[in-house]
Amino acid sequence: MTRISADIAVIGGGLGGVAAALAAARSGLRVVLTEEYDWVGGQLTVQGTPPDEHPWIEQFGSTASYRAMREGIRDYYRRWYPLTAEARADRALNPGNGRVSALCAEPRVAHDVLRALLAPHQAAGRLDLRTGYRPVAATTDGDTVTSVTLDPVREGEPFTVTAPYILDATETGELLPLTGTEHVTGFESREVTGEPSAPATAQPHNIQAASWCLALEHRAGEDHTIDKPDDYGFWRDYQPPYWPGPFFGLLAPKPQTLEPTRRLLEPNPDPAAGSPPLAGDLDLWAFRRILARENFTPGALESDVIIVNWPMIDYVEGPLFGGGPEEDARHLAGARAMSRSFLYWMQTELPRADGGTGLPGLRTRPDVVGTADGLTMGPYHRESRRIQAVHTITEQEVSLAVRGERGAVPHPDSVGIGSYRIDLHPSTGGDNYIDVGSCPFQIPLGALLPRRITNLLPAAKNIGTTHITNGCYRLHPVEWNIGEAAGLLAVYCLRERATPHQVREDATHLEDYRRLLTGHGVELAWPEVHGY
Repeated sequence: MTRISADIAVIGGGLGGVAAALAAARSGLRVVLTEEYDWVGGQLTVQGTPPDEHPWIEQFGSTASYRAMREGIRDYYRRWYPLTAEARADRALNPGNGRVSALCAEPRVAHDVLRALLAPHQAAGRLDLRTGYRPVAATTDGDTVTSVTLDPVREGEPFTVTAPYILDATETGELLPLTGTEHVTGFESREVTGEPSAPATAQPHNIQAASWCLALEHRAGEDHTIDKPDDYGFWRDYQPPYWPGPFFGLLAPKPQTLEPTRRLLEPNPDPAAGSPPLAGDLDLWAFRRILARENFTPGALESDVIIVNWPMIDYVEGPLFGGGPEEDARHLAGARAMSRSFLYWMQTELPRADGGTGLPGLRTRPDVVGTADGLTMGPYHRESRRIQAVHTITEQEVSLAVRGERGAVPHPDSVGIGSYRIDLHPSTGGDNYIDVGSCPFQIPLGALLPRRITNLLPAAKNIGTTHITNGCYRLHPVEWNIGEAAGLLAVYCLRERATPHQVREDATHLEDYRRLLTGHGVELAWPEVHGY
């Protein structure tokens, strides 16, 4: 078997993995970056989800490299797309005018920009990027991970990588069980965490719904109805006991109150007609729209393009990981089947405003997501395995109801910042939405340190959060920040011949490491004007 070595091995090419690899490579180190899918970018590309961000993202509240990535996406459209003069001049260009984010764009464009950011380091020989590989085994020596073995997903030869530092940037924390790193899944108990929203007993298999997203447009007067899926009847009538009707419908709970609320799906509304009657995520078409016709010269687009990531495709039949190969494969197939069935339901049975049913003009856009059928390459994972960390972030540290005007608990070992409400989707254990207001928060270094393992660092959603606080630490800019902080931590440790735990415990090391972070444009605290 081929063996390769590097200074740092980053396993997983999602946003955290890309950020970690970039940080290490621009520091002059040799990096191996692997990814299971053909694209890098994780939730932004492979999973197709526009970025969930806080309202100040255009001014502050992210790392400099994350902002550079966002501006790179905008520049891509300005250079290559037939934008209107108004859209081209808009400093805060939002190609899709989607409501979920100030930057809703095509997954394929985000992937191209991420590859462009990596390209100079590949050309210089500092970065070895290998897509289509998944970790299958690892070796350890005491508390040190010594190697990771990866198999090709389709074709190619397996290989083993060795490096002084291994970063787990996989979507579901796949290295944690392979390396014997102590970790948790699902809901912790209130007795352990003290969290107001936690259950009395632990529920390790109670994990947030995953969603297999898809890209759609609408061609009026055309019929693009897919073949009826074999299990369509099951999914059409599927209704958990806490839902106000079948999942396939326009009635769903409002996350904040659980009040049944009707959504609207109106393809390609006329911008001149004014805003639709429903705002925010209640207007399904506008919420995650990634291309809006009004931003492009007349005739450039025959339809808007949207991403379907709605309550109707939240898969709660079981976790997509951790149940063994056969069980995981069954649930992965189930999530895909649910999304295909929902597409067929929209094309044939969705109630229309004119009293009819079905929108046969809905057509998938495989080119936008890089697949043959228009479903994304992989499912949108909202939750991962999580390390048992030196410090675990709990609800009472960030909850607005608990902390109030004091703001989130400050951390002297902060390695970054983020902000998002605690947003938990229905789960495999039978829970409805859990939505808790939260304060802008810091990312403590202690949450990136496993209690025992010395050279494995989490670089994505697998840090020391709980099931509950994962709900606000799982979003795009926070994952990027986590990855960048982990990459620079490995850089610092190699330079100073220190361990990650020593960096946190020694005041001089911690100050120097945090200075390295700020030198790379990582913000460690929120502006004082906001009180955090």
